[in-house]
Amino acid sequence: MTVLMCALVVTSATAGESPQFRGPHRDGRFDEQGLLKTWPENGPPMLWMVRGLGNGYSSPSVAGGKIYVPGMIDPSTAGIFVIGLDGTIERKISLGAETNDSQAPGPRSTPTIDGDKLYMLSGLGEVCCIDIPTGEKRWTVNILERFVGPNIMYTLAESLLVDGDRVICTPGGPDASLVALNKNTGETVWTMKGFTDPASYCTPIIYPHNGRRLLVTETANFLVCGDADTGQFLWKVEHLTRDGIHACTPLYMDGLIYYTGGYKAGGGVVRVSADGTSVEPVWKDETLDCQHHGVVLDKGYIYGTSHMLGNHLICMDMKTGKVMWTTEEVLQGVVEYADGMLYIYEGPKRGLVHLVEANPESFKHAGQFAVTEGDGKHWAHPAIANGTLYIRHGDVLLAYDLRAKH
Repeated sequence: MTVLMCALVVTSATAGESPQFRGPHRDGRFDEQGLLKTWPENGPPMLWMVRGLGNGYSSPSVAGGKIYVPGMIDPSTAGIFVIGLDGTIERKISLGAETNDSQAPGPRSTPTIDGDKLYMLSGLGEVCCIDIPTGEKRWTVNILERFVGPNIMYTLAESLLVDGDRVICTPGGPDASLVALNKNTGETVWTMKGFTDPASYCTPIIYPHNGRRLLVTETANFLVCGDADTGQFLWKVEHLTRDGIHACTPLYMDGLIYYTGGYKAGGGVVRVSADGTSVEPVWKDETLDCQHHGVVLDKGYIYGTSHMLGNHLICMDMKTGKVMWTTEEVLQGVVEYADGMLYIYEGPKRGLVHLVEANPESFKHAGQFAVTEGDGKHWAHPAIANGTLYIRHGDVLLAYDLRAKH
């Protein structure tokens, strides 16, 4: 394991963390301010680089002054590397068995940090609660075994949702496609009865709606919604794609829910009834078929990259579905947002990182650089925290300084 220091001083952490997949709100938006609006020719300065993290496509989670990155060093077991904000590997927490798929070996789920506990899902279905100070497992549950769910083509990959005293996940079992576990014990709190569909790769999210909290995700064949507090099944919308592959967390705005899928599945928007128990279609889309790179919402506009419907960056009006602009300057990749700007990490092969203004009027490119360190596909979603962009590529984690200098 080696660390390359690219700056003499790394400033102390500022406000802002990324304790779970796609940021503090699970929606690809990061609570950072004072970031660069344009990049130098070679991109923002690299602070440091650390090697030796093993195989995996998990995102880094950043909380409590530490960075948590899952990886698999040997062919059968995985761990979580605990890294300081200066890029020093401090220790490794053992996770146990993990998937060793030849196309994408290693962990895919991103750890969810909740205080001094860490929650993680393996591709083999094991949910574990880890005590961060000691590195010991408080409890483990194999959700495929407990809830009789089938594993899926590329194995489970969602990132766990910690909601109050519960952990919500998607085993895809009979009357248990979605379930809630007690976060302190692993005991079952509720299962979503009345709905059965295999899991997919989508990370669930909760949206408040007229006093009700909607639990929304995509399973193999449906956009599905339940009551987050009780697990009551509320409604579903059929959404078919190749091999049941759905990996994009839906977006919500003013009673509208947007969903999308790759392989030319496209997506659309539905309007949720006032009480949350039903939906009606608003528009359908055959322009943006986001595969697994995520979409973001800013001021009523959706930004994402298409898969088989053009392989480029798109801006759409969420209310109407109108395409505001498209560009072939930015190809398929992860899309995230911070401080008025879009961050796009192209994959699987190019590894270009773009800075683009979040502007529905026109495409405004503000800089780019290439990730040349590490190996394998450029699939892991970056994290932005403490004014720093963290990018995981294979067994390497890179940190870039995004802060504007005054």
